Amino acid sequence: MTGLPTGVEAERILQEVRWRRDQFLELLEALCLAESPSHDADRLRAVREVLAPNLAALGFILRRLPGASSGGQLYARPRLRTRGAGVQLLLGHYDTVWPAGTLATMPFAIEGDRVRGPGVFDMKGGLAQMVVALATLKGLNLEPALTPVIFVNADEEVGSRESAAYVRRLSKIANRAFVLEPSLGVEGRLKTARKGVSRYTVTVKGRAAHAGLDAASGASAILELSHVIQSLFAMNDPDRGTTVNVGTIDGGLRPNVIAPQSRAVVDVRTMTLADAERLDASIRALRPATPGTELAIDGFIGRPPLEATARNRELFELAQSAAAVLGQEISGGIAGGGSDGSTASLYTATLDGVGAVGDGAHAAHEYLEIGPTLDRAALLALLLLAPGPARAGGG
Repeated sequence: MTGLPTGVEAERILQEVRWRRDQFLELLEALCLAESPSHDADRLRAVREVLAPNLAALGFILRRLPGASSGGQLYARPRLRTRGAGVQLLLGHYDTVWPAGTLATMPFAIEGDRVRGPGVFDMKGGLAQMVVALATLKGLNLEPALTPVIFVNADEEVGSRESAAYVRRLSKIANRAFVLEPSLGVEGRLKTARKGVSRYTVTVKGRAAHAGLDAASGASAILELSHVIQSLFAMNDPDRGTTVNVGTIDGGLRPNVIAPQSRAVVDVRTMTLADAERLDASIRALRPATPGTELAIDGFIGRPPLEATARNRELFELAQSAAAVLGQEISGGIAGGGSDGSTASLYTATLDGVGAVGDGAHAAHEYLEIGPTLDRAALLALLLLAPGPARAGGG
């Protein structure tokens, strides 16, 4: 794809980004110190107000979208827009998996070229990186090829239940989407594919009876659940990248009672939407093998897979070309977890994992590498300048 800035222009961008190192670290620290667990609406609104003025200072009009149970979402678009220009969507989230008070045992710390702290890698580093990339373009008087529109939500870590409708709506009008989720692995690979995530609860209803006096009149829900579990694990297909895992089970009343109920919670991961739909049908088609028992199956396909579609591959190739102009090498990889990029990819060209370089998402050793993350901010700035594809629409 043509239209990338020249090596000289790319070097100006890289130097400007590196000059903004202190800006990046100050914003990252402020975001990290504003702890934001997914289910704490007040704290989520507070961290949103750390990010918002930084975008307003860059000439963005902000719209704060309320949440029914989350801290709400943040939508931003440039105050001045080029009429008829397409749209490029920047997606992120400011909720984290870390409970309030984590800073006491996992403080924000800068150790040479490394930053530690809850959420610095997933994904407050990506948010700070986004601000620096946009500030760099503004500082150099460079105009993005497509209008950058920003959407940052407060419920990504818990499935984007409230915000997914906004992601879908914006993705349908966007020519492309860049997802500020952290990169993959310490080498900083982009996420060119993600497994889809489905979740089910299988509930078995049996019939209670005394295990010693009248066992024959009972119907064991636990026995039936054991058959169900075997059937579920038989659906695993490593060659297709499909995993079906029974993560938790419970049931029964007491050791001397034939169990009248039991339950299993099932996690399903697939590489394609077609596989997700096939497994959804297979799970719902399960029938009891134990006389006197009944099955109830609840659940749904949550986040779809991020598939390596032709338009996604083209956007990844653009990123590789931009990286080369910056003197960088970049590769792609498959991530097992879901993100809002999987939803965006249903409707537009999507590149995920454009955010921070580091390691330890959701882990106590979480950290971000400053130099490589700033280089990734330069890459994002370069990508924002590149001419965009025609909007392809859904499918």
